[in-house]
Amino acid sequence: MKLSTEGDPVMALMPTCLIIGAGDGVGGAVARAFAREGLAVCVTRRPRHLDQLEALASAIRYEGGVAHAYGVDARDEAQMIALFDRIEAEVGPLEVVVFNIGANVRFDVAETTAQVYSKVWEMAALAGFFTGREAARRMGPRGRGTILFTGATASMRGGAGFSAFAGAKAALRQLAQSLAREMGPKGVHVAHVVVDGMIDGTFARSMVPDIQPLLDADAILKPDEIARNYVWLHNQQRSAWTFEMDLRPFAETW
Repeated sequence: MKLSTEGDPVMALMPTCLIIGAGDGVGGAVARAFAREGLAVCVTRRPRHLDQLEALASAIRYEGGVAHAYGVDARDEAQMIALFDRIEAEVGPLEVVVFNIGANVRFDVAETTAQVYSKVWEMAALAGFFTGREAARRMGPRGRGTILFTGATASMRGGAGFSAFAGAKAALRQLAQSLAREMGPKGVHVAHVVVDGMIDGTFARSMVPDIQPLLDADAILKPDEIARNYVWLHNQQRSAWTFEMDLRPFAETW
């Protein structure tokens, strides 16, 4: 596990938000949103993306927030245990943990290899299990905390060409349900967010070069608006907790 701490201030432990899978879209927006709420944010991606991750952390620090960037393979159990231990020891107690790895690929079922299916499952389901388990181990004894899982249309229904992605995302949703039923009575809020539709970001802009009309028409999901709902879920009072929320543009067909 590689860690970049360049530019981080030395300070006492503080309430912390961990985002597993913080890219230029939802994950980055969620990190910025929780930093504005006064939490230290810890953002992760695979080690080969550490430079991009550090750029995100630096931008958050520039805005006055506290941010730490970690290069971690979330499919590796030992790395995930070490990550949670290190954050709790060096940054602060985890109040929010967000699992945001996508793993969206499209292959006809006849062309889907065992390697592809296994890798997608490891990224979107197994890594989600490690995240939820390690968060529960630390939040449960304290009787507080929020664990949020990013889902997709594939969490609810399997589309043609998405057998691997749908299987993994459905597994993640069921994990979230089990975790919510187990951890809710212990004071830990678990929620699953179905993000239904194209999300503005690098991938969307590569598919739709002239994306501005969609943004102007509110016809595409905006990461900052998605992140606003994650913060709202964390701040919910426990007499009216949400388990599942779905987010989509107003004109999206569903």
